[in-house]
Amino acid sequence: MNGSLRSVAVVCALSVWLAGCGINNIPTFEEKAKAAWSQVLNQFQRRTDLIPNLVATVKGYAAQERDTLTAVVNARAKATQTTLPKDVLTNPQAFKAFQENQGALTSALSRLLVVVERYPDLKSNQNFLALQSQLEGTENRISVARRDYIEAVRVYNTELKTIPGRWWASLLYSENQPMQTFTIEEGAKEVPKVSFE
Repeated sequence: MNGSLRSVAVVCALSVWLAGCGINNIPTFEEKAKAAWSQVLNQFQRRTDLIPNLVATVKGYAAQERDTLTAVVNARAKATQTTLPKDVLTNPQAFKAFQENQGALTSALSRLLVVVERYPDLKSNQNFLALQSQLEGTENRISVARRDYIEAVRVYNTELKTIPGRWWASLLYSENQPMQTFTIEEGAKEVPKVSFE
């Protein structure tokens, strides 16, 4: 009886030690990063769902802006038709393609909103104003979701590279790879030129 009681005590002590030494950090941080990624996808989907209504409203007022409207529709189609592989978070090429497609859609929407400035009737249309407000709110949510994802990936990737996480990764989680994160698009790095001519 004394030996089995001692065995139980050793198992309990070992369990407490393992729980406190970071053995569960890698899967915990991985799940947090995946949850943050789901929020990113959710917000991009929300934006994608708003676009048809926005395009239809603008089309009624600015039919002559066909090129801009077509660019938005094509960018939306490309962003929604891209099938994300299961390993998108650890696949640099797939992640880059996703980011480029979403960036193209952001750029096309920005051009559309610039075009709208030429149409005062459209700018005062209640449907357009509501859609524009929802789109702006969604862009803010996208920024927050991306920020949260970047932070979750930073924590996860750091755990894989530092001790004791590095040891646990090599012993128990060898299939876990560092996750990809968003980068700043090349066009965003350029300083805008201001001219007062």
